Amino acid sequence: MIEIETFRKIALSFPETSEQPHFEKTSFRVGKKIFASFDSKDNLVCIKLSVIDQDVFSVSDKTIIFPVPNKWGKQGWTYIDLKRVHPNLFIDALKTAYCEVAPKKLSDLIQPDFGKEL
Repeated sequence: MIEIETFRKIALSFPETSEQPHFEKTSFRVGKKIFASFDSKDNLVCIKLSVIDQDVFSVSDKTIIFPVPNKWGKQGWTYIDLKRVHPNLFIDALKTAYCEVAPKKLSDLIQPDFGKEL
């Protein structure tokens, strides 16, 4: 189980991330782009992934990580159940969401391009 304060701490540890209200939710942004939001009513995090990454993360258990069930889900928006997700899986998914929307210079700080040495 991931507590909201743990989620907040991880999200805000990414370069140039800010926390801002988004309707009745809390959003985490890099620049003006949202990479994650929190719905306290349902204890769900919603993250922005590519459709391919969404499929990869959802394959382990579609009751823990799953596409938003509407047109937003078809664009990569993905729910994570904080009560049930494994911490390492959550951190990987949140990093991936950050890198999906962050400028390359910032995402490289989180996930360096290992192919540069080749």
